[in-house]
Amino acid sequence: MTSRRAFVLSAGATLCTIPLLQACSSGADDTAYEAAARDTWRHQSGGPKAGTTLHRELVRYATLAPSSHNTQCWRFRLEHSAISILPDLSRRCPAVDPDNHHLFVSLGCATENLVQAALANGFRGEVSVLPSAGNAVRIELQPTTAVTSPLFQAIPERQCTRAEYDGRPVSAAELLLLEKAGAGNGVRLLLLTEKAVMEQVLEYVVLGNSAQMRDPAFVAELKAWLRFSRADAVRTRDGLFAGASGNPVMPSWLGERLFGLFFTEKRENEKYVTQVRSSAGIAVFIADASDEAHWVEVGRCYERFALQAASLGIRNAMLNQPVEVATVRPQFAASLGLGALRPDLVVRFGRGAALPKSLRRPVQAVLV
Repeated sequence: MTSRRAFVLSAGATLCTIPLLQACSSGADDTAYEAAARDTWRHQSGGPKAGTTLHRELVRYATLAPSSHNTQCWRFRLEHSAISILPDLSRRCPAVDPDNHHLFVSLGCATENLVQAALANGFRGEVSVLPSAGNAVRIELQPTTAVTSPLFQAIPERQCTRAEYDGRPVSAAELLLLEKAGAGNGVRLLLLTEKAVMEQVLEYVVLGNSAQMRDPAFVAELKAWLRFSRADAVRTRDGLFAGASGNPVMPSWLGERLFGLFFTEKRENEKYVTQVRSSAGIAVFIADASDEAHWVEVGRCYERFALQAASLGIRNAMLNQPVEVATVRPQFAASLGLGALRPDLVVRFGRGAALPKSLRRPVQAVLV
């Protein structure tokens, strides 16, 4: 049996090789990833589109929305004057999202991107959720005057930036813009900027994170969606690319071996403490009811919030542990004075540097 000392020495040697392995990473992998990122996060060229070309371009914009673990849990159906977004249950995350809450929030995020892009191309998107069709989201496209909004312009800039921010406050005028963007039909937004209140939220983030870190199913599910190398990220074009989370990029075989060494409850909790305390504030989204239609609306509200933030040079990232752990969620809701209402999303925001972009699957892969 390998001794503890031998293990520690082996681990230390492995850690020392990480910078070397990163420095020696394939130039071809780097080039391929950078090219894929540029192609993914771009605005359309050549002016407004029409017909099937327009519909496919609207779908491309929709896929730039965020999704839990970047699973891209959506499919799109193109019709003559409408586009439907269907839940892709093969990409659900049962450990972290057992009731598909995050999945339908993700559909709402994709819906908002599509609506903003449609308006920029001269179409108003009328949105409805169809319970009889598995709660698919249908967007009817009606001709209107084209409006290129700041939210549309910000779509390629939006990012869930999982890094430290600079600690500077956000101005009152900016907070008003974020609050306006994040409110919706049956959804309200709490913006928390007082340090004492943020510390209270942090307590529930740590409590939820500890519970998740002790859950083997959660850890296994997360690991399955990790992409340790640029080559893996380009090959799958989904999942959580290490570089996009501020983590070291390394060969997959090494990432698999080191995952348990780095991904520990203590390290993760310390990371969230630092990240929250470097943030300007925390946003909490709350719907009036807990059903698929309201979850889609929560996603639309969050995406508008995120796009407005991006247009102002403000970063954001999810802190959803308090709403993902069922035993923590009621305590968290009570701490905010929400009674029986379910808090849907917890998001920190502030200013900071961008991280590498995550990738998306091509349009053809998400059409039905």
